[in-house]
Amino acid sequence: MKITIRPKVDTLFTFDVQPELNQELWIGAVAIRPEIKDRLMMIVGDFMERLDIPAAQLKDVVLTGSMANYNWSKYSDIDLHLLINFSDVDENVELVKRFFDAIRSNWNKTHDIRIKGYEVELYIQDEQESHTSTGVYSLSRGEWLVKPQRSEPEVDELNVTKKAGVLMREITKLKNLHDRKDYLSVQKHGDKLKKKLKKMRQSGLETGGVFSVENLAFKVLRRSGHMKLLYDTIRKAYDSTMSVTEQ
Repeated sequence: MKITIRPKVDTLFTFDVQPELNQELWIGAVAIRPEIKDRLMMIVGDFMERLDIPAAQLKDVVLTGSMANYNWSKYSDIDLHLLINFSDVDENVELVKRFFDAIRSNWNKTHDIRIKGYEVELYIQDEQESHTSTGVYSLSRGEWLVKPQRSEPEVDELNVTKKAGVLMREITKLKNLHDRKDYLSVQKHGDKLKKKLKKMRQSGLETGGVFSVENLAFKVLRRSGHMKLLYDTIRKAYDSTMSVTEQ
């Protein structure tokens, strides 16, 4: 079933419900292909070796997101979540989270690893954090923790378009601030916007699932390149703030 959020627009606003899981990765809907699992675990092992934090013991590695569900598309990433007990690293769990977010972000920016043409994205997740996805597969155990179910979704087409449009304009305004060399404002408002987007998507997944207005709006931003623009703008603003120009 193809759900078009706006008629006669490009594929940014088109989402599919596939008849089956991506068979380049999966054997039916039972298990991940052994060669795919081996390569993904090799990537995780290399990441953990470079992380080199003895207290950060890997509890599980799960594959989630659209590639562990029926709403995968050519835009999908292979989302690998590395589960670690943050409190084992330090009692300040929020500090640990920010540290791992920075490590994870740097890894994803400096690597372009693809499996069957799909980009591999690593995330570091606290073991205590609950799963919100409707498809979660444990690579370590070789079994589904949350088995996806194919269903015909209902999409609020108008509100997805509206929400995505509002957020696109916010990101564009941030870029305009950068162009005017107002770097401090970019950092201040950019950090708030990142938190807003994360909270928005999390709320959407928890209350409405993968086809919620919030989650689909987030996907539109990612497909359109606005998420990349947001992160690039914030990074450039920080670099400019820290730089000393020659006289």
